[in-house]
Amino acid sequence: MKHTVLSALFATAIAMPALAEDAICYNCPPEWADWASMLDALDAQADIQMPHDNKNSGQTLSQLLAERASPVADVAYYGVTTGIKAGAEGVVEPYKPAGFDEIPDGLKDPEGRWFAVHYGTLGLFVNVDALGGAPVPQCFADLTKPEYRGMVGYLDPSSAFVGYAGAVAANMAFGGDLGNFDPAIAYFNDLAQNDPLVPKQTSYARVVSGEIPILFDYDFNAYRAKYEEDGNFEFVLPCEGSVRVPYVMSLVADAPHPEAGKRALDFILSDEGQAIWTNAYLQPARPVDLPAEVAEKFLPAADYERAVAVDYAEMERAQAAFGERYLNEVK
Repeated sequence: MKHTVLSALFATAIAMPALAEDAICYNCPPEWADWASMLDALDAQADIQMPHDNKNSGQTLSQLLAERASPVADVAYYGVTTGIKAGAEGVVEPYKPAGFDEIPDGLKDPEGRWFAVHYGTLGLFVNVDALGGAPVPQCFADLTKPEYRGMVGYLDPSSAFVGYAGAVAANMAFGGDLGNFDPAIAYFNDLAQNDPLVPKQTSYARVVSGEIPILFDYDFNAYRAKYEEDGNFEFVLPCEGSVRVPYVMSLVADAPHPEAGKRALDFILSDEGQAIWTNAYLQPARPVDLPAEVAEKFLPAADYERAVAVDYAEMERAQAAFGERYLNEVK
């Protein structure tokens, strides 16, 4: 009997998929950025089984730090400033997947501790029907005009990252840089005279409803509304220019399944993997040829030339000080 049980257990173990085919990703939620399709594709095309995970960027870093001595995750996904922190803390290790060299400079750590897998561009998410006949604004400067009084919203830049990204974009639009936020402070004070709406949390639904006709937000949210909601929505990349905001991934240091993690990252940066992000209107990190029916949903490439990468490590270092200035100086 004992021999029979042992034989059955051994046969079952042989039949089970090898652990190397499994990988754990922190912060790959199926309802965000079409991770659902990416996880399905990893399973079908790369033979990597990766369960859903609904952490956010901050929770991911906290978990990686807590598990430093005995890591659980193999790869991690987060906003760029969190990825930079993870690299500085030593909880991730260098890895350069196939296609790494094609990621533009500025959207990756040169050593491969983090690298963009896709990015959004900060601009104006506009509910055209809620403008009351006013023209669709084309520039940051337009938003201080009287016809947009009470129509402009931006997330609180002292507490929300997208709000801070909007502040960086506006600051650069008026001649500032990451070492000088005086233009942003002046701009937000000018905007304050126009009764802006300043929520602390993501406000997609408030734009769709018309409560906030114009919101500083990412292009992918505006495209989602344009193509999936009832109404008339547009994304405007301001005439003065804007910034790209990458979402990045890393290989976890001392990961339990490092080879599976590497294969997953290779697939995510492949042509097939990069195209999946466009389901959620995100720009691939690598230059890939998109089908015409996909490409035409985005603004022309010539418009996106106005959106630039910045020194994201410097951007992260400047964030807290700018938040304090905003709270103390914008009335």
